[in-house]
Amino acid sequence: MELRTRALQVLLIADPQAKAAAARELHAAATAMTAAPAAPSPLPAPEVSLDTAARLVPDTEPPGRPARPRLVAALQVASRSPYTPEGRAALLHAIAHIEFNAINLALDAVWRFPDMPRAYYLDWLRVAAEEALHFTLLDEHLRGLGRAYGDFDAHDGLWTMAMRTAGDVLARMALVPRTLEARGLDATPPLQAKFAKAGDARAVEILGVILRDEVGHVRIGNHWYRHLCRERGLDPVALYPELVERHEAPKLRPPFNLEARGAAGFSDEELAYLRS
Repeated sequence: MELRTRALQVLLIADPQAKAAAARELHAAATAMTAAPAAPSPLPAPEVSLDTAARLVPDTEPPGRPARPRLVAALQVASRSPYTPEGRAALLHAIAHIEFNAINLALDAVWRFPDMPRAYYLDWLRVAAEEALHFTLLDEHLRGLGRAYGDFDAHDGLWTMAMRTAGDVLARMALVPRTLEARGLDATPPLQAKFAKAGDARAVEILGVILRDEVGHVRIGNHWYRHLCRERGLDPVALYPELVERHEAPKLRPPFNLEARGAAGFSDEELAYLRS
């Protein structure tokens, strides 16, 4: 099986647990698979067989999603405090939703963009597998609290930006890993502190795994953003604010985890701008 076609098939899986398992299986097999330069059709034939028990959703644009959670505007998602059992479950659900979307974003980066080096596709399949692990850890912890993914409303901001950047891999690298996912580097340590105060050591541990891996994911985004800028003869620092405006990306807001951002490959010039 060609890996970009398979990535699209996994993207179309609606069941979250099955999608997570299939993403990890694909990454494990990817080095032995070919990578076609042209993008596959977004709608594989429904009769194609999947090597998981997952359901393939026909006649729809990616990604495959479960019927729940209900997707609402970001401002309609209730605020979540980790200091009550219900609030802690809701906050964990929100993080699990981010990780589920991150699986979709990584798989979409593989199938959608043609003519990239093979290393690019392998990098994003690795990201998909690690995001799948994150979702699985959070989903298991949420079930241990008597709740399940889908029990709370969620918003679709991550996928909205994926669609805004669907026509340009350079914009995708700039505004998804380097912007939206990099915000996770800033947000995770304060979340860990809140869960620690609430007495949830397992949530703190899971967030530590996520933070470690997300540094690598943002570093991958930085690498391919700069690679594409070099290919096109563009200045990555000067171009970035233009892309933010063009695609209506969220503006950067402090506080910033400068240590994690430095480890993730942001340049000294970019870090100095954030400090200012």
